[in-house]
Amino acid sequence: MVKINTHLDEELKAIFSNDRLWVCVVWDDPVNLMSYVTYVFMELFGYTKEHATELMLKVHNDGKAVVSNGSREEMERDVQRLHEYGLWATISKEEL
Repeated sequence: MVKINTHLDEELKAIFSNDRLWVCVVWDDPVNLMSYVTYVFMELFGYTKEHATELMLKVHNDGKAVVSNGSREEMERDVQRLHEYGLWATISKEEL
């Protein structure tokens, strides 16, 4: 029997655990105007103009921003909707 490092075992459990949420990440692109990205965030997520602008600036300045979180299915839906508006988006597990 092989003994697994306890720390590694805990990390693997955390990765495959359903306790962690999924996130929808929007990536910076050279195509869409900042005003359009702000509009999309307001339209799709119901964010205020201030919050949508803050997220848009994070995308612009940092190259990406988490715009929503939830179950994997919800995040897949958000990514699909963002793609329909021409934005680059992916899903990933929420970082610890």
